[in-house]
Amino acid sequence: MAYSSFENLEVWRRACDLAVEICREVADMRLFALRNQLQRAVISIPSNIAEGSERDSTGDFVRFLRIAKGSTAELRTQLIIATRLGLISDEFSARATDEARQIGAMLQGLIRSLGSSSLKDESGYLPVHDNPLDEAE
Repeated sequence: MAYSSFENLEVWRRACDLAVEICREVADMRLFALRNQLQRAVISIPSNIAEGSERDSTGDFVRFLRIAKGSTAELRTQLIIATRLGLISDEFSARATDEARQIGAMLQGLIRSLGSSSLKDESGYLPVHDNPLDEAE
């Protein structure tokens, strides 16, 4: 399937699903600061995928994918803290952590497929292709 929009990316869809699941799970969490950080980190993942895909260069897209990948690590850290505090169940934390790891791996694969340094032009940016993600899906 040719890339036409971020909505067609499996990694974006899975990140959205994870965001909805976590936001629902922590909606009544009594520790506001941690709830807010969990929500911000998980929402950041699909948001950065979407924003990067709409940028004018492949280099910008890769930069936003890296930010999204960093948010998966932030999320996993916050899930560990919430679990240790007894604010979320071990089962939920394990499922969410596993999904965050898988999304991170998908992002790394997409970054790798888009970010070959041998493709950079003299400006340091990757050239923009009509369908940069054809091979990634």
